[in-house]
Amino acid sequence: MEKTVALHRKIAPELIGVIEDRFNILRQIQFAQPVGRRALAVALGMGERVVRAQVDFLKTAGLIDLTPLGMSITEEGQALLSELAGYVRVLHGFSALEEELADRLGVRRVVITRGDVDTDPASLRELGRAAAGVLGGYLGDNMTVAVSGGSTMAWVAEAASAAARDVTIVPARGGLGEKVEYQANTIAAVMAGKLGGRYRLLHLPDGVGGEALDVLLAHDANLRSVDELIRRADVVLHGIGLAEAMAARRVIAPALINELRARGAAGEALGQYATIGGEIVYTTDSIGLRLDDLGGVGRVIAVAGGRRKAAAIVAVTAAGSRDVLVTDEAAARAIQDIIKR
Repeated sequence: MEKTVALHRKIAPELIGVIEDRFNILRQIQFAQPVGRRALAVALGMGERVVRAQVDFLKTAGLIDLTPLGMSITEEGQALLSELAGYVRVLHGFSALEEELADRLGVRRVVITRGDVDTDPASLRELGRAAAGVLGGYLGDNMTVAVSGGSTMAWVAEAASAAARDVTIVPARGGLGEKVEYQANTIAAVMAGKLGGRYRLLHLPDGVGGEALDVLLAHDANLRSVDELIRRADVVLHGIGLAEAMAARRVIAPALINELRARGAAGEALGQYATIGGEIVYTTDSIGLRLDDLGGVGRVIAVAGGRRKAAAIVAVTAAGSRDVLVTDEAAARAIQDIIKR
C-alpha cells in the first residue's frame, strides 16, 4: 500500500484529492443514509455542483443508490469504503504515527482513524467501527468480554461483528445516571445481539460501595456471579473520559472536584481518575473492574477520540490501559504534541 501511495504522489498527485473527496462522500452517505445532495454538500462543506459530479460518478460505478428518499451506499460501495480506509491511513502517514504513539505511550498497538469526533459525527462512527474490528480480531469461542458505558462504546457495539461462538458480554462496572442507550448494561446487550452471543446485566448503579456493596454481594448470588465473570474477562473494552466531566456526571461534590483539579486529574476510566503521569488520585466505589485491575485480565482495548481528550488518553494509558488504543487523527496529533514536550 505504501508503494502504491508513493507512486500516486509522483505520477498523478491530482488524483489523490479526487480519491479523498470520493472517500469522504461515501463515508458521509454511509453515516447519514438516506441523504439528499444538499444535506450532503452542507455536511461536507463542499459546493453542490462538486458533490453532484462526484455523486453521478459513484452512482455510475455502482457504489451508491439514488432513491426519492435520498442516497444510500451499496454493498459494493461498503466493501470499497473499507479498502479505501486503508489507503487513506497510509496517505496521511498514520502507520508511522501509530508506531510512534505506541512506543511513547507504552501500549502494544495504536489504531488511528480519520477525523475528529468532536466536530464530525461520521468520525465517531468510523472510530467505533475500527474498535469493533480490533475486538473481532481477539474474539474466540467461549470468551467473556467486559464493556464500559458511554457514547463511543455505543458505536462500537453497533459495529460489532464476529464469527465466534458462545461469547458472553458483561458490563465492566455499574451504570451511571445517563442516557439508557449509553449505559454499560444496554451496550452489553446490543453487542451480544450483534455477536450472536449472550449477556449478563449488572443491576447496580456506579458508586455503590463499602458496607452496602458487601451486604449486596453476600445476599445476591446473581450479583456475585456477574462480578466473577467481569473479573475473568478475556477482553476488556473501555472508553476514556475527561476527569472533570466524568466527576460532574457522577454528581461528585464540588469540593472533591476542586481537589481533583488541584491534584492534576486529567482522565477517567473505569471509575478511576489519573494525572497525565499516570498517578491514580481518586477511585469511585463500585462492583466491577478498575484501571488498576487490568493487569489481571486478558486483552484491554481503550477507545477514545477528539482533540480535547488527548491529555485524558495520555493519563489513562499511563495508569494501566496497556494493550490497544483506538483513537482518531485529531486526538493522535494532540497526543503527539503532549509527549514531545
